[in-house]
Amino acid sequence: MEQILAKWESLAASSGALRFLDINLRSTGQVMFQNNPLTGILFLAAIACGSYAAGAPRVAIAGVLAIVVANLTAELLHVETESLHAGLYGFNAILVGLALATFLAPGALLWVYVILGAAVSVVVMLGTTNVVKPWGGALTFPFVITTWLLLLATYGFSGLAGTALPTGNVVAAFQPYKGSPLQLIDLAQGVFLSISQVFLKASSIAALLLLAGLAVSSLAAAAFALGAAILAVLTAHLFGAESDLITGGLLGFSPVLTAIALGTVFYQPSWRVVAYTVLATMFTVIVQSALNVALTPLAIPALTAPFVLVTWLFLLPRQRLEGVPGVAGESERPAAVA
Repeated sequence: MEQILAKWESLAASSGALRFLDINLRSTGQVMFQNNPLTGILFLAAIACGSYAAGAPRVAIAGVLAIVVANLTAELLHVETESLHAGLYGFNAILVGLALATFLAPGALLWVYVILGAAVSVVVMLGTTNVVKPWGGALTFPFVITTWLLLLATYGFSGLAGTALPTGNVVAAFQPYKGSPLQLIDLAQGVFLSISQVFLKASSIAALLLLAGLAVSSLAAAAFALGAAILAVLTAHLFGAESDLITGGLLGFSPVLTAIALGTVFYQPSWRVVAYTVLATMFTVIVQSALNVALTPLAIPALTAPFVLVTWLFLLPRQRLEGVPGVAGESERPAAVA
């Protein structure tokens, strides 16, 4: 594997076109913190598979268009070369493209929106990185805030309309429903879709491709992703969350990202870090549910905001954890972390 990557890097260094392709592939992998072009290829295959299975190939096209536009924008803005080559200016954009094509009706203006959102996400990425540099990275905050604003604006434009947005109404008291035991098939579906929903896909095949993409880059990341998906499903069931949300993976995708970030990126895996990550993963499920309720009147999805909020909160006290064996200090933080 290392020889393949070394050969590819040599080819990319000798060709501007291949370098740009490499940047886009790494950008795709960076959605789940992987600076690896092979991961990017598998992730793109997962996106294509999930989009085709859902009968919406335009979603995959929008994601690819967005990532290309974002990296072109980054080059025009003369961003720092190392970060650009690591794919750090495109991963938010691909999520913007996927989200807009998922939640909005198809049409010419959708593509204008995708291009605009992709370019803006780079600016937001640059600004956010400057603000949060002391304790962590921008994560997917640029994706969240850019997409929220674009989706909210559609309610004021006649040329754009939502097709899969939540129904906006005043939040009422939750009406209890009769609980049901968690069946093995429901557990498995919830686990796999928690992973695929990171890319807004409801596909078990896509989930397997995403796990494979993680594994070729980092077995630890794949293990934390799978473990977090299981823990998220069990936690949501324990608290009595709506069954469709659990089995659809809609309460588990942010916890998956939280676990990868804390368990393998910002800290070096150890038993203490695992315990810390478990706590954060369970709390992300609660924050996901809280934001789902809080955003109901606005009729916009929470996206990965729970992951961003919880990860930032759990990174704030990292100066107290840097002295713990197995925890990465500031100087040990991977250069590819956004």
